[in-house]
Amino acid sequence: MRTLILGGSGFVGRAVAAEAITRGHTVTVFNRGRRDPVPGARVLLGDRLTPGGLAALDTAETWDAVVDTWSADAVPVADAAQLLSGRAGHFTYLSSRSVYRYGGAAPLAEDSPLADLDDPGYAGDKLRGEHAAAAFTGPLLLARAGLILGPHEDVGRLPWWLNRLHRGGPTLAPGPRELPLQYIDARDLATFVLDAAAAGHSGAFNVVSEPGHTTMGELLDTANEITGGHAELRWTDPQPILDAGIEPWTQLPIWLPPGSVDHEFMHRGDVSKALAAGLHCRPVRDTIADTWAWLTALPGEAPRRADRAAAGLDPALESTLL
Repeated sequence: MRTLILGGSGFVGRAVAAEAITRGHTVTVFNRGRRDPVPGARVLLGDRLTPGGLAALDTAETWDAVVDTWSADAVPVADAAQLLSGRAGHFTYLSSRSVYRYGGAAPLAEDSPLADLDDPGYAGDKLRGEHAAAAFTGPLLLARAGLILGPHEDVGRLPWWLNRLHRGGPTLAPGPRELPLQYIDARDLATFVLDAAAAGHSGAFNVVSEPGHTTMGELLDTANEITGGHAELRWTDPQPILDAGIEPWTQLPIWLPPGSVDHEFMHRGDVSKALAAGLHCRPVRDTIADTWAWLTALPGEAPRRADRAAAGLDPALESTLL
């Protein structure tokens, strides 16, 4: 297949490019050239936020599949979808489960109520992106991912935990241990969207593991083992953590208190449609081990997206609570 990835050198887009090259696809990536490309990918340069920024794509060239990883304002999605209509056999827009109406009854499925289209935040951006992608006049897949982990993560959630556990000592472990988690390895997301493009699937799919694919206990125990077993995990009930003013998800990445609206929204999605279409999720140990191998091989700090706040808990606040 001839595959075009709009993005293709960051986190998820990089995983898609790498998987496509492994399959023998002819891979073109279009981006601003700020990161090293995946070996074997042809790079077209452009900034889709500037006038004429898509000029490198304004040719007679055609593709079998396009994957758009854009995650901000929807106008660039519409511009690309219109430009590539009639020149690509399939279009995937990497969306988010954030498009669902917050607080809706769990488990949220593809036909659950959606957020308001004029929502000024991330949910609105993604929902408007879905509408914008509909400008493509061919099969359109909306891949609604959830929490995404794996090598090359540039948000910093799993990398923060791995570095914290490697540092060792008494470590705040937010309970309960059996708290179910739902996420997707970026490489499994890449596999799904490429398989779906080849099969010609269209419509919305929740692309994330089954609820309870792992637990908070398995995640931290495995991560502690893989990073050297230096940490003494101090399992702590949710209420003392919340009483200390510690923010779930941001200061304690991945963790959300059990029974909260946030946990129901993030970790109890219905993925039966994607599973029926062939979604497969690797064990959490593989995701953790490969992410740690990537982190420890870096010559410096891991890359981090400038549009996301830094994740993690201040050591002084952690020590005070413990």
